[in-house]
Amino acid sequence: MGPTPEVLEKFRKKAEIVSAIVSEVDSMAQAIAYTVDLCAQKEACQLLMSGCEETLSDKGKDLCELKEWGKIIAAPALNDADMAELLKQAAERQISVIKDGMRGHLAGIDIGFTVADYGIGETGSLVIDSSSEELRLATMVSEIHVAVIPKSRIRATAEDMYAELKGFMSQKPNYLAFVTGASRTADIERVLALGVHGPLELHILILEDK
Repeated sequence: MGPTPEVLEKFRKKAEIVSAIVSEVDSMAQAIAYTVDLCAQKEACQLLMSGCEETLSDKGKDLCELKEWGKIIAAPALNDADMAELLKQAAERQISVIKDGMRGHLAGIDIGFTVADYGIGETGSLVIDSSSEELRLATMVSEIHVAVIPKSRIRATAEDMYAELKGFMSQKPNYLAFVTGASRTADIERVLALGVHGPLELHILILEDK
């Protein structure tokens, strides 16, 4: 059973308050098309550094060589069918797709593409089982995070998913992420800055899954 219209609307409004961009999609293929189109329209993510033209240590040279010049979508947790569709659509736009090896791409991941486990209406938050390091990195070092949330998995409150949360946290190892909006901080002179500790943008795609 999916959320009531009131819960769904509250989820959307709360997410948008914290700078998330919320859309609805009818299928994973449509969600993938949205993601690939978004990546194609943005400038390639780059690690900004200076001094690479100077005499450097071996470690410094290795860091400079991490710079990426193409566009990359990281999708570490997609099933085989969805990954095949993503690879097909991305190849048509000359975009690379990676499923693992995130540590080798810390210099520039354009989009982290994930499927959230649950959504919380009262805060507009996403709940993502991030026990996999690959998934954590994809959602933390990417410039844009695109998250698909099946409509049936949106709950009114965190208390409404107590049993599910307890199940996640009983697993070892466990890393459960609550994602609310894009990365933000205001700890320097109380000036709000987005994208400092994580993605600059969060796009939430509500998937119709009746």
